[in-house]
Amino acid sequence: MLDADSEVPVPLGVRLTLGRAAVQTIADRAGVEVLHIKGNAVDPELRVATAIGTDIDILVEPSDVALLDRELKRHGWRTYSTFVWGSPFGHAQTYAHDVWGYVDLHRFFPGIRLDPARAFALLGRASHQMVFAGTPCRVPGVVEQAAILVLNAARGGDGPDLRRVWQDAEPERRREIEGLIDALDARVAFSAATGGLEAYRDERDYRLWKVVSEGGSRSAEWRARVRAAPTLQQRLRIIARVPLVNVEHLSHRLGRQPTRGEIVAEFFARPARALGDMRRSRARGRR
Repeated sequence: MLDADSEVPVPLGVRLTLGRAAVQTIADRAGVEVLHIKGNAVDPELRVATAIGTDIDILVEPSDVALLDRELKRHGWRTYSTFVWGSPFGHAQTYAHDVWGYVDLHRFFPGIRLDPARAFALLGRASHQMVFAGTPCRVPGVVEQAAILVLNAARGGDGPDLRRVWQDAEPERRREIEGLIDALDARVAFSAATGGLEAYRDERDYRLWKVVSEGGSRSAEWRARVRAAPTLQQRLRIIARVPLVNVEHLSHRLGRQPTRGEIVAEFFARPARALGDMRRSRARGRR
């Protein structure tokens, strides 16, 4: 018999299943449309046997993002990283819950250049339900899931995913995936995952996918982000953030909220690290 101070760890698979059900219940009550993607929401025919992920990923109908953000926070989820600072693409916001762990709320999927609302509709056109802890959750069709996994692999995702859904796929399935990729205007990212990226050197997001898929310095990433931005206003916003300290990242690194002094120290340390990154990158290039 367990005493009052004993703790029993919840297996990851159980937590993810219950967490998906919890998020879906919140979305249903709020009238929010979501698609569950990646991890244990991938159809068995596409999923690598042991790949269930470590967190919950959902793609949200863009007009519902603000509403679901409020509802998640109202039910005990707290912001872990924001759209602005979470990734080079600004595509997802991460929330943490003391019981259910982490959920990534995607307002669009990286690499898809089609308008997010139209892309959401396209990815959900052949959707079906998977049941988690007795709760029906909507997932994309198999071809749509395969396209998402290939695009995810362009950001350094699991090699087994890419092999299973693309390299080992039948020719007919490959044609279906490529047709969807074209409809989503996602050729650049797709090529970063499958090969042939150099054919898209003139595209505005080529350099960003080059850095993301092959590696590069932080300064190279920032330059690529500026170039990839579709409008002048977005480019100026990115440029304005370049000298700022990513307080979220610093907090995660320290395991606590940084002090003002630590933020100031980080502000002055960043240029030295950037210079070191550039030197290492040039040395690798020479080699």
